[in-house]
Amino acid sequence: MFDDLDPEGLYPPVPAPDELTRFFWEGVLEHRLLILRCNDCGFYVHWPRQACPNCLSFSLAPAEVSGQATLVTWTFPSQPFDAYYRSHIPYALAVVELVEQPGLKMVTDLVDYDKEALRIDMPVHVVFREVAPGVTLPLFAPAPSGA
Repeated sequence: MFDDLDPEGLYPPVPAPDELTRFFWEGVLEHRLLILRCNDCGFYVHWPRQACPNCLSFSLAPAEVSGQATLVTWTFPSQPFDAYYRSHIPYALAVVELVEQPGLKMVTDLVDYDKEALRIDMPVHVVFREVAPGVTLPLFAPAPSGA
């Protein structure tokens, strides 16, 4: 579908920030991981939405998080639809849970990993990588030993 935009698969699909997600992508450009947080109950909200699912408040604001997480699950897609990802097989698509709150999860790619060393609940941390000119993504890598 999008191969005509980048037939060589040089770049991954890029985000299209809107009013609700712009803060996230601006933070990523600054190498900061920002997640919405409820001003009334303190609950983190990701994916961004207008109301807190915990207390239904509309008073949400971006808050910087540590970028520390644990690996919940991962897979190695074998038939990605996008030309970029087809050209990068094998790669690890993962779900991580940020340490700030149980259930606060992100879908991401893993980088700088040993395939045989991946384990559920292993510590990971955010790394910011420029994947296309002017486009940075938050990816996750195994945490250094002792972290």
